[in-house]
Amino acid sequence: MALDHYLTLGRSGLRVSPLCLGTMTFGEEWGIGAGERQSRQVLDRYRALGGNFIDTANSYNHGHSEKIIGDYLSEEPSRRQEMVIATKFFGNMQSGNPNAGGCGRKNIVWSCEESLRRLRTDYIDLYWMHCWDYHTPIEETMRALDDLVGAGKVRHIGFSNTPGWKVSQAQMLAAMRHWEPAIALQLEYSLLERTIEGEFFPMAEEFGLGITPWSPLRFGLLSGKYRRGDAGEPSARQAAGMRNLDDSCFDIIETVAAVAGELETTPARVALNWVCRQPRISSPIIGARTVEQLEDNLGCLDVCLTDEHLARLSAISRPALGFPHHFIERSPTFRNNGLTINGEKADTNPMAMPESGSLY
Repeated sequence: MALDHYLTLGRSGLRVSPLCLGTMTFGEEWGIGAGERQSRQVLDRYRALGGNFIDTANSYNHGHSEKIIGDYLSEEPSRRQEMVIATKFFGNMQSGNPNAGGCGRKNIVWSCEESLRRLRTDYIDLYWMHCWDYHTPIEETMRALDDLVGAGKVRHIGFSNTPGWKVSQAQMLAAMRHWEPAIALQLEYSLLERTIEGEFFPMAEEFGLGITPWSPLRFGLLSGKYRRGDAGEPSARQAAGMRNLDDSCFDIIETVAAVAGELETTPARVALNWVCRQPRISSPIIGARTVEQLEDNLGCLDVCLTDEHLARLSAISRPALGFPHHFIERSPTFRNNGLTINGEKADTNPMAMPESGSLY
């Protein structure tokens, strides 16, 4: 696999790289990012290797992330059409103004205009709802987004950090009312956070949605820097994630490190490659403050995990999905009752009815 081996995102014709460049670290306002010069170097290197998918948000470093990208793209006329630019709305960008955040029509239209200004472009390739706004009817959000698509200011839409049932409702409304549907989901997913496999994976398949995971290294906890009994000096975000780490999480971290040792590569590359190899995953989002970090992460595309490695990593990190998933897993026995249906062979149900049918 290579960065210029492109994929179509969800049920669309939008071609994107197998790894998306996340730009939350573009700008230094939050104290975790890089300045304009370093950020431009990262963009140069990503483009040079064939990367075309850039993810940002209106709120990243108070809008500075979008401005860095916009200034960079505007230097050469061809750059804008070469790149797929994704940004988000939701975060409140004007203190004291309740309508400057969320997913109401007023904020969506204003946020879009402001993002277009900072990005120095007249359209956004993929416009994400950054989070579900439970104060706003989803009908209002979907209609506003459909209007932006109709106006040519947005090409495609997607959902991030939104419950599966709400995404399903939005997609059905779009189908019934001939509005623009979402083509992708942006959700947290890694070897340390796999619970989206329960509801989101089958929903994404049903609705033709691509999944672009954020934090595939779980805030860097899968990078190999943090081991059982030796957490080092984690950042504030890493420390927040570490509060939920238990022995089973460190078992996963140590298994990743062991596989990396066998393949003579880094734990980060192993963890990223595992995410890339999962069904329904389209383009994991990787972040980088420096070119060196970018190239280290991109090296995951050269890792060759064997079937045994994949099975070992999947087994140690298998999530507890809760009801009704375990019940459904056991259902073939009393549904099939010893028969094979669509290639699925089931045991005979010891409580099944006699061959003649119902007793009553």
